[in-house]
Amino acid sequence: MLLSLLSQYLEEVEAIINKLREVYVESYEEEVLAPDRINLQIRIRFLTGYLLELNEAVVVESAQLKYLSYRYHFQDKQNHLIFRYDNAPHFPNLDSFPHHKHLKNKVIATHKPSIDEVVQEVDRFITN
Repeated sequence: MLLSLLSQYLEEVEAIINKLREVYVESYEEEVLAPDRINLQIRIRFLTGYLLELNEAVVVESAQLKYLSYRYHFQDKQNHLIFRYDNAPHFPNLDSFPHHKHLKNKVIATHKPSIDEVVQEVDRFITN
């Protein structure tokens, strides 16, 4: 049985996704690896052609969620990167290592955003 903390988190993510308008979910996979560990892979296509991919590996440790890995990738309809947040350990000189954000021509230090924060950033980008 999945821990209630993970179940609650998955419900929150689903609610965030369900609030999106003018999109279709190309794929939504919740992979339960153990009662305290999940992998989440979501691919959302906006009717305007934008693509948002949300990937996480999450465990429960000491009654808290811990993100083993994450990748939040947003691109335009020509497949050009708009931004990607991740924690792949390939920019050790950044103050926020391993957390960082890829932009079109640079990589910057950042914190790990929540899925809700990413969706809000995408919404601001699309509506501006």
